[in-house]
Amino acid sequence: MASSNPSSVNIKAGLLVFAAVIAAGTLIYTQSIANRLIQRQARIAHLYARSLQYLASDQSTSQDYSFIFDDVLRSIDFPMILTDSHNQPYQPYFRNVRNIDLDTNMTLQQQHAYLMDLIKKMDKQYSPIKVSIGTVVLNYVHYGESDLVTQLRYVPYVEFAVAGLFILISYIAFSYLKRSEQSNIWVGMSRETAHQLGTPLSSLMGWTELLKSDMDNTRKFEILSDVEQDLNRLNKVTMRFSRIGSLPELRKKRIAETVDDVIAYFGKRIPQTGKRVSLALTGDRSLCVRLNPELFEWVLENLVKNSLDAIEDNEGSITIHISKEDQFVNIDVSDTGKGINMKFRRDIFRPGYSTKKRGWGLGLSLAKRIVESYHGGEIFLKDSKTGKGSTFRIRLRAVDCDSKA
Repeated sequence: MASSNPSSVNIKAGLLVFAAVIAAGTLIYTQSIANRLIQRQARIAHLYARSLQYLASDQSTSQDYSFIFDDVLRSIDFPMILTDSHNQPYQPYFRNVRNIDLDTNMTLQQQHAYLMDLIKKMDKQYSPIKVSIGTVVLNYVHYGESDLVTQLRYVPYVEFAVAGLFILISYIAFSYLKRSEQSNIWVGMSRETAHQLGTPLSSLMGWTELLKSDMDNTRKFEILSDVEQDLNRLNKVTMRFSRIGSLPELRKKRIAETVDDVIAYFGKRIPQTGKRVSLALTGDRSLCVRLNPELFEWVLENLVKNSLDAIEDNEGSITIHISKEDQFVNIDVSDTGKGINMKFRRDIFRPGYSTKKRGWGLGLSLAKRIVESYHGGEIFLKDSKTGKGSTFRIRLRAVDCDSKA
């Protein structure tokens, strides 16, 4: 079994660590806010207790505590219950006790039982606050968490659940897309292999039948020359596929020589399509680059085949122009075909993408891999106009033809 790509593993590990850091940061920050709100509640509860203690110690002040609930602490947003020295609740003196506030049909006995149960729960969370004069305990103030604090405590878990669901759905979606893309690649590669091998094999079968017929030796020698060309073509196809997945050897060469080989190959095959399409090389023939001829011919052949398919009329032209810009050699393949919508300029290099009724959308994907991964260059759709044609550009670093490097 092939081992995982170390770069891919590192990226996945990095993403997991990054997600964990975000999750931990969110949890810490949320808990920090919740703790500050809890401290604020505790301060308000203590303030309320000290107010009661002050009122109880000031003999000149009425012992009516209701104005404290109604006016001083009207902004309290957390549950709070006042009890006597025996922890028995004063019926009017509670606040934000949701069930009692909402249920107006509860009897006093039901309210008392509910408040006693709630007091026990509050005391487990926070110690009650004593209201005393000297050693005499007058009251206890019991308080709990507000709805806001409770909700804040659950926010990180809700966020984790949503994020986890999103990651799961994304993983399933990306896995499906990856499997689909891999399927397209394998099917396309099989189709491309059959196509690459089919043309010379068909020719060889035809030459074999001719050799079986009665003809003079001169004609047979001509046929043997064609057979040799087709065998060389098969050998070239084999070399191309053997180099996929491994780093090919690059050597310095004039790019015009490779283009000439491609033009010679198509020169015999374009007439068989029934189209009158001219294929020409223009520009600077002296420029050199480092390339693998077998693989780079494959790139140019794919571009020329796409141009031929794009020319829907019986007549048209395909031009391969070589030029130099700064330290780079540009190879522009232009045609007079139907053109491509520029908004799809990135999609056309994706495996499986094709605007043609036939084909598997692998040619440009292979071309991109060969140019960028193997030759360190760049290939892109330079220009295209619907009904006017398209121009693909390949950029490779120029080298000195006379140097030994």
